[in-house]
Amino acid sequence: MSQLKLLLLVILGITSFNIQAQAYPNKPIKLIVGFAPGGAADYVARNISVPLGQALGQSIVIENKPGAGSSIAAEQVTKSAPDGYTILIASPSSISVNPALNPKLGYKPSDLQPISKITSSPVVIAVNPATGINSVKELIAKAKQDPGGLNYATSGNGSAPHLAAALFSQIADIKMTHIPFRGGSLAIQSVIAGDTQLTFGTPPSVLPMIQAGRLKGLAISAKERSPLASSLPGMREAGLPDYAIEFWYGLFVPAGTPPAIVQKLYEATQEALKQPNVKASLAREGTDVSLSTSPAQFAKFLSEDEKFWVKLVKSADVTVD
Repeated sequence: MSQLKLLLLVILGITSFNIQAQAYPNKPIKLIVGFAPGGAADYVARNISVPLGQALGQSIVIENKPGAGSSIAAEQVTKSAPDGYTILIASPSSISVNPALNPKLGYKPSDLQPISKITSSPVVIAVNPATGINSVKELIAKAKQDPGGLNYATSGNGSAPHLAAALFSQIADIKMTHIPFRGGSLAIQSVIAGDTQLTFGTPPSVLPMIQAGRLKGLAISAKERSPLASSLPGMREAGLPDYAIEFWYGLFVPAGTPPAIVQKLYEATQEALKQPNVKASLAREGTDVSLSTSPAQFAKFLSEDEKFWVKLVKSADVTVD
């Protein structure tokens, strides 16, 4: 192929990408959630879907694809067309933890293009009231009395709540039994039913049940008490000052998505999440809006954040059951 023909093909490709980006979006966009309805990821997705759609001028259709700690959803997105019409809402589970736990996954983190971090939250530690446990100190004492006898429910193997519980057990020097579910809401229901005794859950899943008296909140996983859950102590106040962990959600598209489309999605995300009613709605459920300054800054954050989660997976000896 002559250099002239090659140059023309490059120019045509760039022109095609530009036309595609200018026309984008001209049909509904899918937002893929890796957990069952009712959990934190689903709650955040439903809070941002309408304002994000308004910012883009198209409707956002939410699809729940639970399973394998959100890996099923992530793999679906990586195998979708890189055209901006399939977006993944993901936590550290999909991006850092699952690849560290299972090298044979059907995708790599590099198969996803970061758009923006959107929220951050602590984890909430809560128990079934019938356990009689009323504080973190009492929880630790009970676990030491009966190693492995307390069952804790989370949204799945490798999920942020699972890793939060693993780190808690490591620092408190206790042993508890992990019972994974296909989403936060299912895990919470198991604790309410008494099938499991406690949960390390996301605020949108747990706080309404605490307020309704169906769960007993012990603490949040941040160092200090937070206005997001003002009735619960932070870990310093709760008596385990060396423990602190938070998790985030972010938006991703398949690698290879044209930069102009990535930028358009980033700008629409900024517009949607800065709306006071969206921020207020998320705050009521214990979730802070936390936006990246650019897709590149989010990618840099992920590179550093991955080190924390991978180190935790190894040090806490977390494995896929």
